[in-house]
Amino acid sequence: MAAENLIRIGEVMRRVPYSRSTIYLKVARNEFPKPISLGGRSARAVAWVESSIDEYIAQRIESGWHGVAE
Repeated sequence: MAAENLIRIGEVMRRVPYSRSTIYLKVARNEFPKPISLGGRSARAVAWVESSIDEYIAQRIESGWHGVAE
């Protein structure tokens, strides 16, 4: 099994036209991939699986999304 790359919020924001708050709002609405925790129960550091962000972008492109803020 190949190792998955993890990317932090800054890289996610470079790939999609959303602000930090919009990303977390979309996560809460199940409209964006959920991040994974990088630490224990109280840790706040999170990251996204790179392939889940790539898939999200590919799906948006297929549906006519051109990277413009929604």
